[in-house]
Amino acid sequence: MKDVVAALVHANQYLVIGYFLALNTVYLVLLALAGRTIPRLARRRRLTGLDDLATSPLTPPVSIVTAAYNEEPTIVESVRAMLALRYPRHEVVLVDDGSRDGTFDRLREAFGLVPVGRVRPQEIASQEPVRSVYVSTHSVPLTVVRTANSGKADSLNVGIDLASHPLVCMVDADSLLDEDALLTLAQPFVADPLHVVAAGGVIRPVNDSVVRHGQVVEPRIPRGWLPRIQVVEYLRAFLMGRTGWARLHGLLIISGAFGLYRRDVLVEVGGMNADSLGEDFELVVRLHRHLRDRRRPYRVEFIPEPVCWTEVPDGAGVLARQRRRWHRGLYETLLRHRRMLLRPRYGVIGMVAYPYFVLFELLAPLLEVWGLVTVAAGFGFGLISPALALLFLLAAFGYAILLSLLALLLDELGLHRYRRLGDLAAVAAAAVAENLGYRQITALWRLQGWWASLRNGTPVWGEMTRSGFTGTTPLDHGSHATVPETTGAAGPSRQPDDDAPPSGRTAAR
Repeated sequence: MKDVVAALVHANQYLVIGYFLALNTVYLVLLALAGRTIPRLARRRRLTGLDDLATSPLTPPVSIVTAAYNEEPTIVESVRAMLALRYPRHEVVLVDDGSRDGTFDRLREAFGLVPVGRVRPQEIASQEPVRSVYVSTHSVPLTVVRTANSGKADSLNVGIDLASHPLVCMVDADSLLDEDALLTLAQPFVADPLHVVAAGGVIRPVNDSVVRHGQVVEPRIPRGWLPRIQVVEYLRAFLMGRTGWARLHGLLIISGAFGLYRRDVLVEVGGMNADSLGEDFELVVRLHRHLRDRRRPYRVEFIPEPVCWTEVPDGAGVLARQRRRWHRGLYETLLRHRRMLLRPRYGVIGMVAYPYFVLFELLAPLLEVWGLVTVAAGFGFGLISPALALLFLLAAFGYAILLSLLALLLDELGLHRYRRLGDLAAVAAAAVAENLGYRQITALWRLQGWWASLRNGTPVWGEMTRSGFTGTTPLDHGSHATVPETTGAAGPSRQPDDDAPPSGRTAAR
C-alpha cells in the first residue's frame, strides 16, 4: 500500500513540476516578446512626434472620465493634474458616486461649479439617474455629475454618456498620470483611427514616491514590504505580460485605472458591466467577442511607456479583499464568455489567450497550493526524495525569481524609472521575498475568492484608508491645493483596487 501511495505522490509531483515549468516558460516567451518591443520604443522616444501631436488640430479630442467616492483629501489635486495634462483638447467628466464626505464641496469651491440643465443622452443604460450636472466657471473643461451611490461601473457609464469627445479615457480619481501619458496613449488612434478601438498603459505603485502638483517627480520604491513586492508584480505583469500579449494580438486586459477607448465602440457594446466584479477585464473580453462575432477588423493596443501612478494596498486586510475580488472577477468573466474558448473564429484570443487564462491564471493558485501541500506531506513521510523536492522548488520559485529579475532588468534598460541604486536593490530583494510566504498567502486568498463565487456569496468591497502622496508642498484647502507634504491619513475609499490586477501569478480581470 505504501508503494502505491508513494507512486501516486511521485506522479502528482511530476505533474505539478511540469505545470510550473510550462507556466514559467510561457512567461519567458512573453518576456522575450516584450524584450523586442520596449528597447525599440526607448530608442524611438525622441522621435515619437509628441510635440506635433500636442499642437496639431487633427489630434482627436479626449474625454477623461473618472468616478469618485469619498476622495475629499486628494480630489482637487487629482482633477487639476488631469486638466493640466499636455494635450491639445481634452475635458474631464467626473462622476461623484454619492460621496458622503466633502468631495463635492471641495470641487465646487476650487473650480466654481454651477449647475446646468444638461440632459444625459442615455445611450448606455445605468441603474441610477443623474441628480445634477455642474460645470466650472473658471474656464476649464470640467463637468461634475452627481448621482446616487451605484458603484464604479455604473458611474463610468454615466460619464461615458456625458462625454463630448470621440475618445474616452477612463482614469481612477486617485491616480496620477505622467504629463505626456495621454498623448502617448493616443498615438495608436492617430496612426490607425479606423481599427484601433482600445489602448492601455502601465500602472505603477506610487507609494512613498515624491509628488508635486499632481506629478510624480521622483519615483521611489515603497518602504513597506507589501507594497514593495507589489512593485515587482506590476513590473512583471505590465512589462512582461501585457507587452508580450499585445505583440501576439491577444491582449485581454486594459487597466481600469488607465485605458483609452473609442466612445462609439463603448456605446455599441453597452459600456461597463455593472454586474461584473472585474468590470474592466470583462469589458475588453466583450469588445473582442463583439467585434470578432461581426468579423470587423480591429486592434487593441498596449503602450509600455505612459504611466499611471496609483496607491497600492499596504495592509494585509485590504490586499486580501483585493485579491479575492480579482480572482472572483476572473472566474466570472471567463465563465460568462466561455463560448470563446478554443473557437477558431476568435483567433489568437480564443485559441491562445483564453486557454492561457484558464490554465495559468484561474487554475494557478489551486495547483500552487496543492503542489506545496503534497510536496511537504510527501517529504515529511519520506515518500519523495530531497532531489525531487528541490526540483519542485526550482521549477516553482527559482524560475519565477529569475523571470522577475529579468523583468526588472528590462525595465531598467528600456525605461529607467528608478534612478537610485538602492531602489533597484530593494526591488531585487522583493523579487526573492515574494516567494517566501507572499505568493502562498495570496494564492489562498485567490482560492477564497473563487470559492465565494462558486457559492454565489455576496462580494465585499471593503474600504481602504489611503496614505496620500509624499511631496514637498502642503495641502491647502483653498483653490491652490496641492498634494500633502508628508504621507498622512487621506480618508477611506470604497474601491481600493480599481486598477486592473497584474497577470502573471496574480489573477487578471
